[in-house]
Amino acid sequence: QVQLVESGGGLVQPGGSLRLSCLASGIIFSHSGASWYRQAPGKQRELVAAITTGGTPSYADAVKGRFTVSRDNAEKTVYLQMDILKPEDTAVYYCNVMSPFGSNYWGQGTQVTVSS
Repeated sequence: QVQLVESGGGLVQPGGSLRLSCLASGIIFSHSGASWYRQAPGKQRELVAAITTGGTPSYADAVKGRFTVSRDNAEKTVYLQMDILKPEDTAVYYCNVMSPFGSNYWGQGTQVTVSS
């Protein structure tokens, strides 16, 4: 059974940083693409960042230059380093992993609140 467990969310002031982690189990992680999405109240879920099996990252325009996605295949973990956080980054952040067989899996979400 595939499980994705996220951690690292919380309350931070504007300009601050947070690091999200997503630990995967029950999946061949090194052969799986990984990404981070977020959903703010009243808005659709949106892609924030993705990283390929080979480690190539990509980002939404809104977070380029501020967020960094990375992965540790040995630890079966994908990370999202978020710097220079803004109030508009407030959302529930979800980890997504796509298996080499094309199946999509989601974490439970972690709340990130940016407020003074």
